[in-house]
Amino acid sequence: MKHTMKPDSGSEHFYKTLVRLALPISLQNLITFAVNFADNLMVGSLGDLAISGVFIGNQIHALLQFIVGGIGAALVILATQYWGKKDTKSIRSIITICLWAGIFAGVVFTVFSVCFPSLVIGVLTIRSDVFASALPYVRIVGISFVFFAVSQVLIASLRSVEKVRFGMFVALAALCVNVSLNYCLVFGKFGFPALGVTGAAIATLISRIVEFIIVLIYVFAIDKRIGMAFKDLVRFEKQLVSSLIKYGSPVVAGDVVWAVNSFAYTAIVGRFTADTIAAFNIAGMMNTLVYVWISGMAGAVGIMTGKMVGAGEIGGLKPYAYRVQKFFLCVGAITGLFVFLTKGALISFYNISPEAVIGSKQLITVLSFTIMGTAYQMTSLFGLVKSGGNISFVFKNDTIFVFVVVIPSAIIAVVFNAPAWAVFLCLKCDQILKCFVAVVVVNRFKWVRNLTVV
Repeated sequence: MKHTMKPDSGSEHFYKTLVRLALPISLQNLITFAVNFADNLMVGSLGDLAISGVFIGNQIHALLQFIVGGIGAALVILATQYWGKKDTKSIRSIITICLWAGIFAGVVFTVFSVCFPSLVIGVLTIRSDVFASALPYVRIVGISFVFFAVSQVLIASLRSVEKVRFGMFVALAALCVNVSLNYCLVFGKFGFPALGVTGAAIATLISRIVEFIIVLIYVFAIDKRIGMAFKDLVRFEKQLVSSLIKYGSPVVAGDVVWAVNSFAYTAIVGRFTADTIAAFNIAGMMNTLVYVWISGMAGAVGIMTGKMVGAGEIGGLKPYAYRVQKFFLCVGAITGLFVFLTKGALISFYNISPEAVIGSKQLITVLSFTIMGTAYQMTSLFGLVKSGGNISFVFKNDTIFVFVVVIPSAIIAVVFNAPAWAVFLCLKCDQILKCFVAVVVVNRFKWVRNLTVV
């Protein structure tokens, strides 16, 4: 009869572990997002053109964030399974490989943003006024990309061993630096010059450097759980390189697909007028605000899933997966309602034209619907399927939706002069459609695979 007590006990353990892992990860994601949001919000008081310029500039950072996020996700998926076996030596080798990959990505983005900003921005917008506003922002923020890449990979390494609170604290420190400098440099306070968009870029650069220094010191000099040392940066285990290429490539490739999707999104939006671009920017900020929270919870589910698979606790995965799906269906419904009810409050922070206000309300209404699907499908496909070992399926699924459904439908909508909200719906429709795929794939339970080298 003792077996009858396990579901309740398991349920209680699930929620406690989810909160312990998800809260710091989500808060760190939220605070990291807030660094760019602070630029967006403060510059937003300068009008439609300024906010449109920052929007275009931040999309380049978003592309890098997708790629570095993919590297970090590959690290977490593989390293958590080794953490289930308590094999920290292999984890250090995985971190080294991913760190060098992150540095390479950061350097490439920095070179293009600093040396060829006109080329990059020209692809994202055809409007000369928006181009001029984005140019100084991209040149300066581009310098921060290498620092950002290193910080995010190292923070992901800590997540893989369930050390999740540090990322939240370091992101908070970066936010405080950014907001303080934004206030001084955007508006010209305390004797500083009023630099507007350029001031916001300088503030972001300094905050990313501060974040980089804190993370580097902590991981290599303070943390004892992983035991990372600088000498580890030149050590590569061939078996782990092969494993990371085999299992990590689909993860990174999947995020590259989303980077392309983000790039196409910006290129499509960049064809609209400044007031409509401002509306897309505000809706995008609300989307990111909610997305980082949900992705944090999905990341926590992924850590729990990977650890269970690595430790060989396969029997407990079915009730666990059912619980995850039910919980995040509820999370999606509550989140969608929250987005719908708070849209007016968010928009009121911006000094934008009446046309931009109307457009923002329409786009966020669409978002309140699609975000419900995001909560379920992201947690199911990333937190369970991908983290459970079936990495290639999620990559293939994302690729099909982006290149067959999302981008073509959005282009068609633009060609036929559809209203902005209809274009936005096309760009977000996959969030609902993926739910139908997720419910079938998850409940077949063919995604459980141990990725560790025996």
